[in-house]
Amino acid sequence: MRIFLVLICSLALASLALSAEEGKGKKKEEPKKKAAPAGQVSQPAGKGAGKPTGAGKPAEFGKSTGAGRPTGAGKPEKVGKATGAGKPEKVGKATGAGKPEKVGKATGAGKPEKVGKVTGAGKPEKVGKVTGAGKPATAGGPTGKKFQAQHFNLPNKPSPTIASTTFQANRRIEGSQNWQGSNYTVFRNYTSQWHDRDWWGHRYSRVGLFGGGWYYWNSGFWYPAWGYDPGHSYYPYDGPIYGYNNLPPDQVIANVQAALQQQGYYHGEVDGLLGPLTRAAVADYQRDRGLYITSAIDRPTLSSLGLT
Repeated sequence: MRIFLVLICSLALASLALSAEEGKGKKKEEPKKKAAPAGQVSQPAGKGAGKPTGAGKPAEFGKSTGAGRPTGAGKPEKVGKATGAGKPEKVGKATGAGKPEKVGKATGAGKPEKVGKVTGAGKPEKVGKVTGAGKPATAGGPTGKKFQAQHFNLPNKPSPTIASTTFQANRRIEGSQNWQGSNYTVFRNYTSQWHDRDWWGHRYSRVGLFGGGWYYWNSGFWYPAWGYDPGHSYYPYDGPIYGYNNLPPDQVIANVQAALQQQGYYHGEVDGLLGPLTRAAVADYQRDRGLYITSAIDRPTLSSLGLT
């Protein structure tokens, strides 16, 4: 009897121990399986024995507070998209880096200033067409270049193609009142005079026939001697002619014509006559050089041409 009780007690203890072990196993498997398999050992009869309190489903174990989803762990605060990290400030498009200032088209580099079209080179000023002349202003050389005086074989007679001026007593040169300076005094004071041979011969020691007309020499200028020989009174121009190198008036005029030819202003014949074509060439030259437009042979014009 005693042995039987011991055996029963031993079986009961073993059963309890087995239940405890099974309970521990259930605790480990509980998160995966909620229902026990069909062949599981039957629980002892009695209330609260098959399903001990806090054993089959421990409180707060399957889903512990703050364990399954720790605070600040599953979704850390400001870690996935840190301020200034996911999109660094001014890195993707740095100021002055992605698009450098004035690098693609640097001032004075991509298009150099005045290189493609240099002022005064591609289209020279007053070279293609000079105002009032239609020829280059300095085609024959620089202003004031010395022009060697020449002696020309000239006919000492009137030209049938150039009309003579008619005599008008006390005629003055038109526009001469506006020409200032001592170089133009004789032009401002000139008046036409008619006298016979004796009158001219007694007053002027040098009187000669040049180009079909008589001229007298006075203080560096040649003048028409109207009336000296009525049969030879041919004057294409009625006014003073500045003389140089002791040349007669027709040779002075011829050298002016040659100098104007060399510079592209005169295209007529070198005949020693101050006719309309020669006077127009003189006027164009004077205009281009900023001289008084006298249309006559004066000292400033001869100096500019390089004749004096």
